[in-house]
Amino acid sequence: MNDSTLNAQVSTPSAANKPAVLSCRNLGKCYDEGPQAVVVLAELELELFPGERVAIVGSSGSGKSTLLNMLGGLDTPSSGSVWLAGEELSALNEKQRGLLRNRALGFVYQFHHLLAEFTALENVCMPLLIGKLPIPEARKRATALLERVGLGHRLEHKPAELSGGERQRVAIARALVNQPGLVMLDEPTGNLDHHTAQGIQDLMLELSTSSHTAFLVVTHDMQLARQMDRVLRLEDGRLVAA
Repeated sequence: MNDSTLNAQVSTPSAANKPAVLSCRNLGKCYDEGPQAVVVLAELELELFPGERVAIVGSSGSGKSTLLNMLGGLDTPSSGSVWLAGEELSALNEKQRGLLRNRALGFVYQFHHLLAEFTALENVCMPLLIGKLPIPEARKRATALLERVGLGHRLEHKPAELSGGERQRVAIARALVNQPGLVMLDEPTGNLDHHTAQGIQDLMLELSTSSHTAFLVVTHDMQLARQMDRVLRLEDGRLVAA
């Protein structure tokens, strides 16, 4: 193992004595195509700690989204293990994985994936209601978070009535509303103009600092990546320090 690969496993010094919110060991993914197996990811090692911000960069088709899906329990690895909030994902059934994701993990995508028929407030309430929080308390918590991201005046607006940056702020609020230990973001600024993307970056950094939530960001945006605590590059199916 070379130094750059080893560095990809090392946590930041401030995280040294904290339990990891996410870790994977010997993680691999391959697909059968005819008589040959195509290896997408091989023997990946990664740990994230509370409040840590890590970016994963790499060329298109390098497997970044596949990796994110496996780390979030949305796809099954061919080998190795993933641990989220102290639970090994492969040891859980689909219902248990869903409950764990709802409690411990938030997702933000390049395309916001808000539910078009619901208001901003209702979209942010959704994870709380899935977690069986009473409606009045869910609305109170969702309202407070939307106000925190500057959308207190847009609570009753549906996604079609919001700008791209506003929709992404709603998506970030939805990801954070359950106070998860980790938020995963897949190209969160990739569909935004430069000015709006900068605002979203600033918001993400402020929220990760104030909430002590770990952020794992997959991005082509090196300006965003450089603002993280660590930058890892996915090359030839392996993570190396960038």
